[in-house]
Amino acid sequence: MGFDMQWIEVNGLTLRYELSGLDNAPLLVLVHELGGTLESWEETLPGLQQHFRTLRYDQRGFGRSEKVSGSMVIEDHIADLAALLDALEIIRPVDIAGSALGAGIAAAFSAHHPQRVRRLLAQSLVTRSNPDTREHMISRAHEIERSGMRPQVDASLARSYPEILRTNRERFLSYRQRWITNDPQSFSAISRMLLDMNTDELLSQIKCPTLVLGCEHDLMRPPDTVRALAEKILGSRYQLVQSGHFMHAQTPELFVEHALEFFRN
Repeated sequence: MGFDMQWIEVNGLTLRYELSGLDNAPLLVLVHELGGTLESWEETLPGLQQHFRTLRYDQRGFGRSEKVSGSMVIEDHIADLAALLDALEIIRPVDIAGSALGAGIAAAFSAHHPQRVRRLLAQSLVTRSNPDTREHMISRAHEIERSGMRPQVDASLARSYPEILRTNRERFLSYRQRWITNDPQSFSAISRMLLDMNTDELLSQIKCPTLVLGCEHDLMRPPDTVRALAEKILGSRYQLVQSGHFMHAQTPELFVEHALEFFRN
């Protein structure tokens, strides 16, 4: 197996990425969630890399990629991924999977670059923020900038990582610790991006085979919301699973099961 974790300058900033797995296998791109890192995918790799070479990366502002400030738009993330693939000389169409905001980025990338995507898996698809929570999101962004991530962690994970999914305590505590290490300024900037983001109209432009997963225990993106978005993607398949907002990190074995069933058939 080949292994390559390093940093690369693309689209005007530095991203950390890892390209690993079977050298001659199909490539699967993994796009992490808001507040996540490429480590969010760690426990899916043993299963996925039996059949795929994987590319995962820290999005701008997250993990050990370059931090950000000011305003940004979803198009920045789309351009980052396109530039990363170009820099790595990945020309053939790829399979792509994303979770939550990562699913939103993956879906928007698929709409903008249909020739570059063979198949798309979107779990707990995020295309815009809930207008009912707008004031809360604005207030939280200000508070995170003022006092950092730690004071927000318990309230945030109560919604995104509910108690029913915490039976593996080591897995939950590891996720909690990573979440606390987010850069407050970057996290707030990307949270504000969500306030004006709306990519619903792009869904009808997705042409590749698509699986959309809704999660029974997702308080952030209820299954009915995700199902309605799936209906906007022509020919997509929707499936309800027993997991949560960060399925790949919370129930990685279940994520692998559904991903392999979709990508290999």
